[in-house]
Amino acid sequence: MNGSESLSGRVAFVGGASQGIGRACAMALASAGARVVLSGRNDEGLAKVLRELPAVTGGAHEVLLQDHADPAAMERAADGLVSRLGAVHVLVANTGGPAPGFLVDAQGADIEKAVRQHVGTAQGLLQAFAPGMRAAGFGRVVAVTSTSVVTPLRGLGVSNVVRAAMGNWVRTMAGELGAFGITVNMVMPGSTRTGRLQAIMQGRASRAGSTVQDIERETVSRIPVGRLGLPEEIAAVVAFMCSPAASFVNGALIPVDGGQLAMQG
Repeated sequence: MNGSESLSGRVAFVGGASQGIGRACAMALASAGARVVLSGRNDEGLAKVLRELPAVTGGAHEVLLQDHADPAAMERAADGLVSRLGAVHVLVANTGGPAPGFLVDAQGADIEKAVRQHVGTAQGLLQAFAPGMRAAGFGRVVAVTSTSVVTPLRGLGVSNVVRAAMGNWVRTMAGELGAFGITVNMVMPGSTRTGRLQAIMQGRASRAGSTVQDIERETVSRIPVGRLGLPEEIAAVVAFMCSPAASFVNGALIPVDGGQLAMQG
């Protein structure tokens, strides 16, 4: 790895790191030399990922067991992390998506919970980490969301709303923090082979009286590259966005979806 992509000496926080895209991001950042803090609420899953991470110089990887649906507790935990480690230079804001369903059927409390979990938690984490990023003259924030930021997905009503809110959070923070060497961007995965996508396809198959295989074929038919994405492919883009090489990329919302969004007109 060349020096422009190395994260040696940096500390990276990765949310939702016990599985799927979050796990893949943690692996990619550790491979780039970062000391990684794995966060989430699945203690067994996080412990497993911790054992799998490649070793780095300058300190051991660790776990922060915390529910991202509780922004106040998350911010307190982040403050404690900073007081102990000194600084967190990379924030990958990634957390589980809201339950599927039509927006018209959602309760106000469902929307409020999703906003707290996604926007509120990202806000608290960045407020905790930003002073250390400013002092270092280096900070990378990447929110992992969905292509629904641009085009809403049918049957994911609450998710569509909160993902769009995260889009403006990213753009606003990019404008406010760019002068301090802190970039804030978004990576928008398309249909990626994760447990969440599997659950969504199973629900759609059940409602349609179809099979998961049929739903997957229908999904793939709309993707120009002709297949589902892999978590590692999302993580590769996230890792680049977190690297020194991406210093002039700021406020970008980047689809990683095999070309599907580009073909939706």
